[in-house]
Parts: sequence; C-alpha cells; structure tokens
Amino acid sequence: MRIIAGIFRGRQLFAPEGITTRPTTDRVREAWFNMIGPIDGPVLDLYAGTGALGFEALSRGATRAVFVEKDRQAIEAIKRNAKKLDVEERITILATTVEGCRTQVQGQGPFQLIVTDPPWTSIEECGLSLKRLIRPELLLAQGQLVLGYPKGKAISCGVTSGLKERKSRSWGRAAASFYVLEDQESKEPEDVNLDAFEADEHEHL
Repeated sequence: MRIIAGIFRGRQLFAPEGITTRPTTDRVREAWFNMIGPIDGPVLDLYAGTGALGFEALSRGATRAVFVEKDRQAIEAIKRNAKKLDVEERITILATTVEGCRTQVQGQGPFQLIVTDPPWTSIEECGLSLKRLIRPELLLAQGQLVLGYPKGKAISCGVTSGLKERKSRSWGRAAASFYVLEDQESKEPEDVNLDAFEADEHEHL
C-alpha cells in the first residue's frame, strides 16, 4: 500500500499483519482522487483504518486530516504512518466510533473533503450511521463527500445531509458515490479513464 500522488508519492504505508481493516486499494484510491480534483483544505476520514485515504489527501494538498477510527491496531498504524511521513502535527485521531463521533467531529470541522470507505461486512449499519452524522455544516463551500461501498450494495448519505450525488462509479467489486453540497455549482474535475482500472480485491475495516 503506497501513496499514489503528491509530495509523498511512492511512499509506502504501514499496515500490520492480521489487522482487521480493508485498505482501499491503490488503483481505486487513484481513481477517487482523480475525480475529486484539487485539495487545499482540511479532510475528514471516517472508518479510517490505517489512514490511507487521509494520508493520500495530505500528500495532494490537504492542510490537515482528522481520522475517526475505533480499532486499536488501526490507530497505531495511523500514528506510525503519520510519523513516517512527518505529518504528526497535521493530523488528529478521534479514537471512537462513527456512531459516537458527532460532537468531536463538529468541533474539528468544517471540512473541504470527507472520505469514507466503511467495512463491507456491516455496510448497512454503517450507512445508517453516516446518514445520522453527515450534515451541511460539516463541509466548507464547494466541499465534497466520497462514499465507498461494495458494488451492488449502494448506500446513501440521505436527504438530510444537504448533499447532492453528482456521479457514481465502480471498479470490479468496489464502487463509490461522489457528492457535493446541494447549492454548489462548481465545475466538476475531469473524469479519470475508468477503463484503465481493473477490478482489484479491496481489503478494509
């Protein structure tokens, strides 16, 4: 697992053996961030696992990253990766569940980007938790949310989120939906050539 692009391009990320997370694969992460476009603000990584999505955002210009993760091994991996990349002062780890993080997350926001690739083994429960958490005030103007899920089992952030889905894509077994604030009409980044990304087995929290 490595950083795809930006100032940390090619740097390897640590993921301990036996960890109960499924990091978003390199190819899928590359496709996500090509569609997200430029980043120059704070990012929130929910169900963070080893932090691959948040660290990718930092490499591409994010000012800071907030990770929400409950698994102790995963939290230690995030800390180790932050130290390895020398970004310890630019990250915050909220060692809690997504279900219980609302107050803490609100205190850290708003964010330019929210990324989440929840555990596939409990995708429906995670979807309900995200619907309760995601609200317009968590995002800056022109902010985005990217929500990953297994292909054929789409979950939605819900109508109360104030977000509008602008596109969805799939890569083998993995899929994602891309959202923007309902009242935003910013120009969309040019799509990546999705045919170039073959199905890679995903492995995450």
